[in-house]
Amino acid sequence: MPDLNRRRFLSLAGTAVAGAANALAATKERAVPAVQPNLLVILVDDLGYGDLACYGAPDLKTPHLDRLAADGIKFTNAYANCPVCSPTRAALLTGRYQELVGVPGVIRTHLGNSWGHLTPDAVLLPSVLKKAGYASAIVGKWHLGLQSPNTPTERGFDFFHGFLGDMMDDYYSHRRHGINYMMRNTTSIDPKGHATDLFSQWAADWLTQQKAGSPFFLYLPYNAPHGPIQPPKEWLERVQAREPQLKPKRAKIVALIEHMDHGIGQVLAALEDAGHADNTLVVFVSDNGGDLPAGAFNGPVRSGKGTMYEGGLRVPMIARWPGHIAKGTATGRIALTMDIFATCCEAAGAKVGHEIDGVSFLRTLLGQKQPAPERDLFFGRREGGRFFNGGTIECVRRGDWKLLRSKPGGPLELYNLAADPLEKRDLAKDKPEKARELAQALNDQLARYARVPWKPPGKK
Repeated sequence: MPDLNRRRFLSLAGTAVAGAANALAATKERAVPAVQPNLLVILVDDLGYGDLACYGAPDLKTPHLDRLAADGIKFTNAYANCPVCSPTRAALLTGRYQELVGVPGVIRTHLGNSWGHLTPDAVLLPSVLKKAGYASAIVGKWHLGLQSPNTPTERGFDFFHGFLGDMMDDYYSHRRHGINYMMRNTTSIDPKGHATDLFSQWAADWLTQQKAGSPFFLYLPYNAPHGPIQPPKEWLERVQAREPQLKPKRAKIVALIEHMDHGIGQVLAALEDAGHADNTLVVFVSDNGGDLPAGAFNGPVRSGKGTMYEGGLRVPMIARWPGHIAKGTATGRIALTMDIFATCCEAAGAKVGHEIDGVSFLRTLLGQKQPAPERDLFFGRREGGRFFNGGTIECVRRGDWKLLRSKPGGPLELYNLAADPLEKRDLAKDKPEKARELAQALNDQLARYARVPWKPPGKK
């Protein structure tokens, strides 16, 4: 990234953080109203921490998500539970560390290269919300099971219109390994069009069917901007005309992101037109950091998707709730994907009657004082292939200290993110006591995970 763009990104991010305290301090504490809010959670796939204009990207335009941030609150320290797809989705929908619900890695078509199986006892968000009177739908990418009993409508959703699999080999044919994973509830479908356009339209259609006064939860997980980087032709041509200096790879992912932003704009417009916008809490987040080989931009932070460094874990997150979240605010509060579960339940007045690991950040959204919880944060990933060979990489964060293992069986690395946010100086040898302290916490957590099976019953 050119130095000028890096400085611009840091300046924009710094301004947001610096302004957050004043903006939030000026917001009076608000009580959650008696009327339950509708919930719209938009999850995008492989969007880099720096790949929105409102997060400092110098070469793309995302007016709809920029507007969402201007109308609400932007997180500068939001983290994905995992640097790859399935585990983060499991964490979001269960409020638990993904390893504790059987999804330490990516669920795929072929069992020999699939690293998770959602446990039967995992309680998903729509099931909890249903007890509080919510209708629920998922439109888009599921990626938590390809067959019964782990399909969306068997795991708590009232309605499903989307894609069961991990990725599409083509955004227009929607196949994976030649298999059609597009479904409407339990029926296979074969629609025409770019997947982003389809998901946006289907989400808009569902929203317009919801009646005022009947609370709903819509989970909208896009495939974009995950590879293949396949924007519609006209969107790519538009970017190339506007940004002729971009290399072809970067121009393609910029176009795919801008096309996705346009689709999200259609969904938000449908929410407005149906009269739901004023009583809907919208949360937008990415499932992990951007994929650098695909041309993603993660700002100044180190590395990208698939790694335990900041570029793999730190993600953009935005929330809007008119009349409750102050406009144009920002927060440096650390939040994980699994915290969205707890936040949605608290906002909805839905009681959680089982153990979760996530912590609600609702008071932060409402501009109220909310001390950071005293908790260690854990991240992990299991994978196959020659590099992983079925092993794991993992990380623990305690305050500003971060201990990680970047390759299975490899040495532990120690960083202080306050002093070294770009993770340039490994302090494991300089601070052996701190490294041992965090290693013990990590080992204890890994022991918890080891008790939970992550393969289908009867499979070895």
